Amino acid sequence: MRDAVAILGMACRFPGARDPDEFWANLREGTGAILRLTDADLDGAGTPAALRRHPRFVPAGTVVDGYDRFDTALFGLGAAEAAAIDPQHRVFLECAWQALEAAGVNPDDDPERIAVFASAATNGYRGGASGWRGDAADLAGFVSAFLGLEGPSLNVHSACSSSLVAVHLACEALLAGRCDLALAGG
Repeated sequence: MRDAVAILGMACRFPGARDPDEFWANLREGTGAILRLTDADLDGAGTPAALRRHPRFVPAGTVVDGYDRFDTALFGLGAAEAAAIDPQHRVFLECAWQALEAAGVNPDDDPERIAVFASAATNGYRGGASGWRGDAADLAGFVSAFLGLEGPSLNVHSACSSSLVAVHLACEALLAGRCDLALAGG
């Protein structure tokens, strides 16, 4: 049994931050990512008028930059096929690729020893005319299949703690020797 876990590579995308460096800079500087939403924003999101009139409704939210810009060429997809994939899956797939790249890991070298622990929100996304690929309960399997990884794949759903639980489970799997590398997050 192992007694330590090392972070070899990291990637992230948060509102107002495209990578770990921007994320940490925002934290250090106290930069917030909450946006005030306009009536046009709310119209575009399909927010019902009755909800907007509610006295406790706050027209604010966050947006992850680049969720709508997927590198189709890198993943060998056409625009229509990429549009059919849930944006959460596209962002997580790009981050998984970036994390492996940052770690200097080629998944083709030993794909059966790379695990994926992932979380996504249920959002009802239905992109493309032919339906969509993947759902919140299938993110880990989707990323594993897309990257050709053959290690354990586990979807995590524990409300607001899902991403942290995914990291915890990845650490446990690494320490127990169930995998050599793990991608984790949400």
